[in-house]
Amino acid sequence: MVQAVTPLAWRRGLGSRLRGAGEASLLIPFAVLLGLILVPPFVFVVLTSFGEHGWSLSSYKDVLTQPLFQRVLRNTIEIGFFSAVISVTMGYFVALHLSRCSPRRRAVYITMVMLPFWTSILVKSFAFTVILGTNGIINNAIAAMLGDGYKLPMLFNRVGVYIGLSHWLLPFAVFPILSALRAQDPNLPIAAEVMGASRLRIFWSIVFPQTIPAVIAGAIMVGVIAMGSFVTPSLLGGRGDLMMANMVDFYIREALDWPMASAIAVTLLMFAGLVVVLQKLIGGLYRMARG
Repeated sequence: MVQAVTPLAWRRGLGSRLRGAGEASLLIPFAVLLGLILVPPFVFVVLTSFGEHGWSLSSYKDVLTQPLFQRVLRNTIEIGFFSAVISVTMGYFVALHLSRCSPRRRAVYITMVMLPFWTSILVKSFAFTVILGTNGIINNAIAAMLGDGYKLPMLFNRVGVYIGLSHWLLPFAVFPILSALRAQDPNLPIAAEVMGASRLRIFWSIVFPQTIPAVIAGAIMVGVIAMGSFVTPSLLGGRGDLMMANMVDFYIREALDWPMASAIAVTLLMFAGLVVVLQKLIGGLYRMARG
């Protein structure tokens, strides 16, 4: 049976569509500005990666086949992955605590979480050289309690890189998870507790499954940003911790090989895009599994 549409209902629907189109049109200037800022440099980098005096795939061949670039690419993926794991793990506990705080305390803690955003990454990395060094604050405290033989090597190695990146990128993991936790129905854990479920069972069966999309989103943001990091590996890492961004800097400033630098940058961007696509696929499969 076909339901008749009254003129009033039709006008209301048309007005709603027009309001939606009007709100969307407000994004047009921003989209145009963003396109003017991002598209020309991206096209320039892609064209440069094929060579300055003719089209060639030699730079891409070197990036994908030479052992040096393979090792650097592996470093980049490993650092991005483990930085995401560390940040999301710590960020989940922070977000869980924030979700259970009073509004006033939550505002104070959120301000503390935001502090890394208000400081230059260069300044923070230099600060970590003082904190993590052999004669830094942490090792001096360890030496005072246990002796000089127990000092930990935390600088100019992978440990320093993970600490620096996790500190910098922690807010990217905290806020998506906090938003998901705050959006949950608070009556569900209470009902489960009344029915005799333990706190651990409530967390794994009710709380955590609802935050999985936020965990994945936070991990992707942290991982992609960490893969493109430059300052932190340069100041806190060792010779074996070079990343793709460091290689781009080398080929631009020292080797003056712009096609190679562009090919490395495009390769890094492709891997970052692949990570985002995988996140979309995993998120879609998760939603399908949950029905």
